[in-house]
Amino acid sequence: MDGWVEPKPTACLALADGLVLRGMGAGAVGTAVGEVCFNTAMTGYQEILTDPSYAGQIVTFTFPHIGNVGANDDDIETVAEEARSAAQGCVLRAAITRPQSWRAREGFDAWLEKRGIVAITGVDTRALTSHIREGGMVNAVIAHNPEGVFDEPALVEMARKAPDMAGAEIATTVSTRHAAPWHGGAWTWPGFYGEIKGDGPRIVALDYGIKGNILRLLAERGANVTVVPANATAEEILALDPDGLFLSNGPGDPGATGKIVGETLKTLIDRRLPTFGICLGHQLLGHAIGAKTKKMRHGHHGANHPVLDIDTGAVSIVSMNHGFTVDAATLPKNARETHRSLFDGSNCGLAMTDRPVFSVQYHPEASPGPHDSYNLFDRFFAMIAEEKAQTAL
Repeated sequence: MDGWVEPKPTACLALADGLVLRGMGAGAVGTAVGEVCFNTAMTGYQEILTDPSYAGQIVTFTFPHIGNVGANDDDIETVAEEARSAAQGCVLRAAITRPQSWRAREGFDAWLEKRGIVAITGVDTRALTSHIREGGMVNAVIAHNPEGVFDEPALVEMARKAPDMAGAEIATTVSTRHAAPWHGGAWTWPGFYGEIKGDGPRIVALDYGIKGNILRLLAERGANVTVVPANATAEEILALDPDGLFLSNGPGDPGATGKIVGETLKTLIDRRLPTFGICLGHQLLGHAIGAKTKKMRHGHHGANHPVLDIDTGAVSIVSMNHGFTVDAATLPKNARETHRSLFDGSNCGLAMTDRPVFSVQYHPEASPGPHDSYNLFDRFFAMIAEEKAQTAL
């Protein structure tokens, strides 16, 4: 067509392996460095980008239309102010459109900019996802410059020099700094989160990058919840007189964080505190009891992952977000594998045979994702009640 001028790219994504993709910039202007991964969820982009487990990563969304329902203040999963940034950037297929939801309070583009998240649109995300699946997750630099000027070789070199996720200790950087009670409840019509002051079991939640919906599900079941920093000592935790201990999700290499929190967890486990771990909490529990973790090629990120309950044979569709996995072959004799991924056979759960302790690799709290595994929270509360009854004898 006469007069047509190809739009000049205003953003690029430069991978450490040399691949450079160009597109249009969105969100914050500038550059962001992180490990690039892909997420297969079709909904919940706000929850994903504000999940502290994504700290240090750039999220590629496989669903093409991201941002159509806008953004609001309710669908945010970060709890600690220190975890506000969460994901470093995001990669999108289609351009961000005007919000089309009654719950929207602002456009997704403006929300990204406000939170400092650098984004690129117009990328062939299907091809990028295939690239990650075949070659594994690599570091990348995402750059947004309205002038469209980029030194691509320099960006590739920046990605190559970025610290690797293996060995990265990030959890303590996104954790709350001070212990505090949690009173938040479920989202209710016509659109707000209620407040619950539970008078049930006292649960201490160790914050390695905890998601808000985990705390809401604990509070909804009547728990008196206190959130404590990742590096809280066993003495500080026991001084709260907990009935149960919760180990949260979070980012980074569990081997690195395990060196900081491992002794504390060992002490608490030896006290027979009923314990429930999720995601990074599951991996840290594994390290604490003597198991090992290993880096995955492209990890599991999405809301459509099938997991087998080995005890019952039941299959649940779950939400996942992790790049490391517990090596089931290294579990000690007093622990057993309870859940397994039906995608690749990797470990998805463990339970101790001589302690009231269990954990899962996936996210039963969803947000976003299926609610198939909400029953795990009920199992935790039943375990607390049973342990209290035995102690009373």
